Amino acid sequence: MQQELLKDLRILYVEDEDDVRRNAVEYLKRIAKEVLEASDGKEAIKVWADEKPDIIITDISMPRLNGLDMARYIRSKDQDVQIIVATAYTDTDYLMKAVELNLVKYLVKPITKEKLQGALSQSVEKIKDENKFSIQLSEACKYSAYSQYIICDEKEVKLTKNEVLFIDLLAHHTSRTLTYQEIEDAIWPYEGMSQDAIRSLVRGVRKKVPEGAIENISGVGYRLNSYSA
Repeated sequence: MQQELLKDLRILYVEDEDDVRRNAVEYLKRIAKEVLEASDGKEAIKVWADEKPDIIITDISMPRLNGLDMARYIRSKDQDVQIIVATAYTDTDYLMKAVELNLVKYLVKPITKEKLQGALSQSVEKIKDENKFSIQLSEACKYSAYSQYIICDEKEVKLTKNEVLFIDLLAHHTSRTLTYQEIEDAIWPYEGMSQDAIRSLVRGVRKKVPEGAIENISGVGYRLNSYSA
């Protein structure tokens, strides 16, 4: 497990059974920076809103608000938090709902230390990837290649499908200029790219990013310029 990074992270553990929650929290406190806890989904949403943990581990079957509905609400507001679901259910419907929520792991009870460590390791890897591919576009704006969205002044900037493909392509090649041909192959692999199509796409993206973030290299292509203070 990525022990060093885990020591810098905050975990929210959600479980309605007091003994189970107490034992898990005791273990997690030995490996994480801080461990928060909640006894049901509604309480967990309040803790998440107030504390913004890095990882949430939650049971599904709980009073007042179940774990999947809680996760669905949090995921609609927060694309970055890592969510691990622990449950006794193995029903396909539950599995499909879990997949839709972009969960790190769906753990079937009983939850062993090995299972938990594996899920936490996956969470840490995803957080590392997100940090690695988070590109600052200005003092107030950044692009997360992990979540594929732009945040400006803590608000998400809506992107079309092709805009996401375009800026994500640039974000993964910040060390060089992407040629027109590379852009065409990635975004319009079958129908081809017209000059009007690329101009329209770039014009739309430029309205949503800080000035100077996307640079045109005449006769070559485009590049993404990261911000440095």
